[in-house]
Amino acid sequence: MDEGSDASPSHLTDRQVVVLRLRRKGMSQQEVAELLGTTRSNVSILEKRALQNVSRARATLKEWTMIQAPVSLTVPAGTDVFEVPALVFLEADKAEIKLDISSVDIVVQIKNKAPEALKKRVIHRNLEVAVTEDGLILVQEAAPE
Repeated sequence: MDEGSDASPSHLTDRQVVVLRLRRKGMSQQEVAELLGTTRSNVSILEKRALQNVSRARATLKEWTMIQAPVSLTVPAGTDVFEVPALVFLEADKAEIKLDISSVDIVVQIKNKAPEALKKRVIHRNLEVAVTEDGLILVQEAAPE
């Protein structure tokens, strides 16, 4: 298997895929190394780079989903986090998107997805909130201007 193979449409090399599959099955890095005829250090590097690629791919997909979302709003710094659900529901209603979540669920998502942007009840960094056509709420810190 070629380390730089372009055969796969993903951002993982064939070797990284093999390592991730074997690790997922519960094999240690040393066991994977012995099976593949390489060193544990090499397996560690392959696994680390593969997981970095997966993380970047997930971030890219989230960004793309936010770009395509029919509802997108920026919540400015200084806003009370408990004011955000009303803004989200208002924008979703305008786009005729039904949300099957509560105000509390939206606040919890903000706290979970952008904890660094909150200080007590106040948002201290601009947030981007998007609503997909399926009613999924996405939250991330706004890009610095």
